[in-house]
Amino acid sequence: MPCLSVLLVVALLHPAVKATDLTSYVNLFTGTQNGGNNFPGVARPFGMVKLGPDLLNPGTDAYSGYLPTGAFSGFSMMHEQGTGGAPKYGTVAQLPLVGDVPDPLSNRTVARAGADEAEVGYYRARTTDGVAVELAATARAGMYRYTFPAGKTGNVLVDVSHVLPSFRGQGLGQRYKGGNLRIFADGHYEGHGVYDNGWNRAPDWAIYFCGYFDAEPVSNATYIGTDAQGSVRQESGSASSTSASTRVGGLFAFQDEVVTSRVGISWISTQKACKHVQDEIPPGTAFTAVVDATKAEWNTTVLSKVTTTNTNNTSLELLYTSLYFMHLIPTNQTGENPSWTSSEPYYQDIFTYWDLFRCSTALMQVLQPTAYEEQIRSLIDIWRFEGYLPDARSSNYNGRTQGGSNADNILADAYVKGVRGAVNWEDGYKALVQDAEVAPPNDPIDPMAPDSSTKEGRGALPDWLALGFITPKYTRAVTRAVEYACNDFAVYQVASGLQKQADAEKYLNRSRNWRNHWNPEQTSLGFSGFVVPRSTSGFLETDPLADSGYWGDPYYEASSWAYSWASVHDMKEMVERMGGEQTVVDRLNTMFTEGASGSNGMIFDPTNEPMFNIPYLYNYVNRQDLSVAQSRKVAKKYFNTGVAGLPGNSDAGAMQTWLLWNMIGLYPITGQTTFLIHSPWFESLTIDLGGGKQLRVTATGGDGNGDSKIYVQSLKVNGNPWRKNWLTWHDVFENGGTLEFELGESPSGWFTGELPPSPAS
Repeated sequence: MPCLSVLLVVALLHPAVKATDLTSYVNLFTGTQNGGNNFPGVARPFGMVKLGPDLLNPGTDAYSGYLPTGAFSGFSMMHEQGTGGAPKYGTVAQLPLVGDVPDPLSNRTVARAGADEAEVGYYRARTTDGVAVELAATARAGMYRYTFPAGKTGNVLVDVSHVLPSFRGQGLGQRYKGGNLRIFADGHYEGHGVYDNGWNRAPDWAIYFCGYFDAEPVSNATYIGTDAQGSVRQESGSASSTSASTRVGGLFAFQDEVVTSRVGISWISTQKACKHVQDEIPPGTAFTAVVDATKAEWNTTVLSKVTTTNTNNTSLELLYTSLYFMHLIPTNQTGENPSWTSSEPYYQDIFTYWDLFRCSTALMQVLQPTAYEEQIRSLIDIWRFEGYLPDARSSNYNGRTQGGSNADNILADAYVKGVRGAVNWEDGYKALVQDAEVAPPNDPIDPMAPDSSTKEGRGALPDWLALGFITPKYTRAVTRAVEYACNDFAVYQVASGLQKQADAEKYLNRSRNWRNHWNPEQTSLGFSGFVVPRSTSGFLETDPLADSGYWGDPYYEASSWAYSWASVHDMKEMVERMGGEQTVVDRLNTMFTEGASGSNGMIFDPTNEPMFNIPYLYNYVNRQDLSVAQSRKVAKKYFNTGVAGLPGNSDAGAMQTWLLWNMIGLYPITGQTTFLIHSPWFESLTIDLGGGKQLRVTATGGDGNGDSKIYVQSLKVNGNPWRKNWLTWHDVFENGGTLEFELGESPSGWFTGELPPSPAS
């Protein structure tokens, strides 16, 4: 008994002895509205299957399948996470129906009854005809559990033509192109669908599927459907079409009240789809076992990577929900590449590096070093077989490139932070040089930007190489110019590391070409000097505040006020051109001043990635306290746990990783080993770096939640007093380390050390 008492006391004093289910802090409906477009369905980390509801509300694009309003058109196996542009996937779907179904392939929908429910690994929805739909998933298979009304015939429709539609009218809507479905004697079904288009304007692609039911249907049949003839039953048990106008599908009818279905998918064949479902959800697998295994995987491989002593439920929900949503894509499709055979890992559903390169991939390296190395190897392998690195990729097809060739930045960031392992960096460098020296063919032509390729590479490279700037002959000229400069700095970093000194000097010089777009005479709100459009005859008139640009405009999705800060590798030069440190402080302050531009809001726009770095740039003019103040204001004002909890598209977790870095108290500078220091939210936070290494961040004197007393009074790095407002990868990430902050109510001027590096200046 005494021994038992001691154990009881230990358990009470150390509640962490009991395993914590961190998935309980993940709110899957956070950011599903207000343009956040989060995917609330079921998935494993980087899983190929993302099983969730598809809602149809004509006129509204359902980017992740989910909408708060509308009717269910299906529950499909494939989705993206948090994207804009146009919906992708929504393929391999089932839809439950009740009673007689005379015309199954007539684009049926079922109304929703009440709010959907979700937790990590589990999704539940109800239809107005009395069906409860529950979903679970593994990496490459999914599980449906239907509870039909007692005494009524329950049906499951498999409509191969089902995809997520787009109502934007920009020619980006996906199209069904044909497919087949066959029902076998044992009742299972196999088939494939062919589709095209979507945001990346992909050509035809096929996905294969294989489905099983645990109950014997009272009837099943395949159908072909046309607008003219409706749904025609196929007595052979097989339906096939090579025409977009001829739909194919199957209908399975049951008298059982509860029916479970297991479905696998493959990019290769129906045989592989069947193998995936048999391997991952074999016959007899309990639905709850799949749910529990998914929770366990998220806890083990993702959520437990970051732990804190904080007990504030709102902050914990923000922390773990953000970690969750940054791990849904890219998709680990290793062994499932239909385009070539390779022993290298294969990841796709990159949506997009234009969104992710500023801070997301840096956090992925910190949290998932093994998966991140695989992603780097995959990028290089895509170049080996397709000729260019992707800036974005889905359905195994590159596109679209919004600005520069920003996979260059990803490779450089990995290189300078020591990613080696099985990465072939000589090949990686060749891929970078391809982007830097060879303009991609303009095929296919993008009608929204017909001047040059949006599929991959740097379409405006002819001007960049010949002139050192980009003329209005090319769309998005200013955006491309400042991003090409960053891309060239990335090539410089890898060239320098590989001892290619002549190349390194060339690309370092080219990384300064953003300066050729700098017009010192351009003014706005009393400030002089902005990056502007330029022709061979000189600078062109522009409004630096105009921020409504899109594919055909000089600035893409941001203004000159934003893009003028883009060249962080050359910050010392930028500060001088803007008029010195105090002018830079005033200019940054203006961006965060409500109504400064004459509108009700700020010039700073928290909804889009070109602004991500800006709150932290005060560090470069020795006002770290203002970096803390402005970034915290943005984090606390625009992020919350509600359905509208993101300021803009999640963009594959880009928004969430910006918030996570704010919680940690650091901000990465892509392509360099530099991390800018601001201040952490929590009294204690520990990051598992892998290999037995940890970064432990502590803070005394604050409120423990990042709301007040946020200013740094002093800092120790690895136990030593620290006066710089920045540190490097090698200081605390390479081998682990500690950051000990003392926080207080007011700025202290603790940061008296040298300024952050400006390697191109």
